[in-house]
Amino acid sequence: MPPFDTPLPRRQFLGTAAGLSAASLALTASAQEKDSTPAPSPSPSPSATLRPHPLMATAHAGIARVRDAALAILRPTPAELERGLALHRESLVFDSYGFAPRAAVDGAALKALDEAKASDAEMQDAREEMGMIRPALSTLESEEFREALTCSGVTAIFQNAGEEGQDPLMLLKRLARFTYLGDKLRGTLVRATQPDDILAAKKADRHCLYLTGNGVPLPQAWVTAEEELGYIRVFYQLGIRMMHLTYNRRNMLGDGCAEPANGGLSDLGRLAIEEMNRVGVIVDVAHSGWKTSLEAAKASKKPMVASHTVCGALNSHIRSKPDEVIRAICDTGGLIGICCIAPFLARTGDIAALLDHIDYAAKTFGVEHVAIGTDVSHTSQHSAAENAKVPRRAARRTRFAALWPDGALGGNWPRQDSLAWTNWPLFTVGLVQRGYKDDDIRKILGENVLRVCRDVLVDSTPSA
Repeated sequence: MPPFDTPLPRRQFLGTAAGLSAASLALTASAQEKDSTPAPSPSPSPSATLRPHPLMATAHAGIARVRDAALAILRPTPAELERGLALHRESLVFDSYGFAPRAAVDGAALKALDEAKASDAEMQDAREEMGMIRPALSTLESEEFREALTCSGVTAIFQNAGEEGQDPLMLLKRLARFTYLGDKLRGTLVRATQPDDILAAKKADRHCLYLTGNGVPLPQAWVTAEEELGYIRVFYQLGIRMMHLTYNRRNMLGDGCAEPANGGLSDLGRLAIEEMNRVGVIVDVAHSGWKTSLEAAKASKKPMVASHTVCGALNSHIRSKPDEVIRAICDTGGLIGICCIAPFLARTGDIAALLDHIDYAAKTFGVEHVAIGTDVSHTSQHSAAENAKVPRRAARRTRFAALWPDGALGGNWPRQDSLAWTNWPLFTVGLVQRGYKDDDIRKILGENVLRVCRDVLVDSTPSA
């Protein structure tokens, strides 16, 4: 496998926004043109003509397709496109909750496991591990991994490195896998543990993972509160910098967003927030119920977040947050990250709906409290072929974590091409179209997340 610090192919660096051809700029002309303008004759797709720009350069048909979908909705003028792409390239882009590009599985290996009578749990674990670490093991997947990262222009991802639960051993699995990935791909990928690591990655034109767990680790021995919460410090030492208080259902800390009782935060939940504040872990209520989120914001003495959510005022959904909750989160000095899940944004959400939610949050609560937490990943173009090699297994019972209402089906939500993770540069173009100043766009793209990371992190450097 080629080293990850090998320079990108020369073709990806040849163009600049200023060098876009007149033909490509004409294709992206604004809808402001008069209706009387004659319909143009068939011409190449927008992404095909934009490929000379480093953020648009790709031979990946899937990435080009989703670019076309977003461009068809945005229809930026040449000036908007040029400014947006240039601003995106120079900015620190920090996904407030997301995923590194996801690899295809090794279909032959999974087939062999199936023939060896592996359990459902073994098969699921192997499938998940392959999706996370194969960019370090396969030349095809490493190339795809780099392509997606380059096209996105994302420097840092607040990477989901924990399972949806509290079991420390379960939480360790994803943490181990992303630690391994970062260790193996050092030429391109850094496992960041300090905000300065993120800035260094940007300066070096690399990418990094800043790790979040999908739950607060609890041994569940129930002897003392101190013992139960002691693993917060342990996982902080392992590199976790943010934790969900709850997932969708109720746990010992509070009610999740899919719990109909909306019972709020427990006494142990308040102690957990106190310990997270003390240790330096960001409190995340993205999946928590509205009352739990509100009470957590009142309890936290440090900035906290809803890392991937939407504005309930625009689309009332169990994964949204109403204004009262968002205001309480912002009052801690924290932020909300607007996600790229189409039905959370609107009934038929797309890139325009994403921008609507960003707009609403920025104008209602202040631009310094808004980020983008995509909650989506790029999936390898080789996935379909590899999955076809794996024998179908009998239907299984629904996992407890997935027991949530119809219409909010976790990873089974409908995808929307214009919201694809590799379309990050066009999110920036959209913000330019909405009239945001460059400094405010930089805040939304990443500076706000970096600020919260700095404000919460506890400086443990020994004194002289």
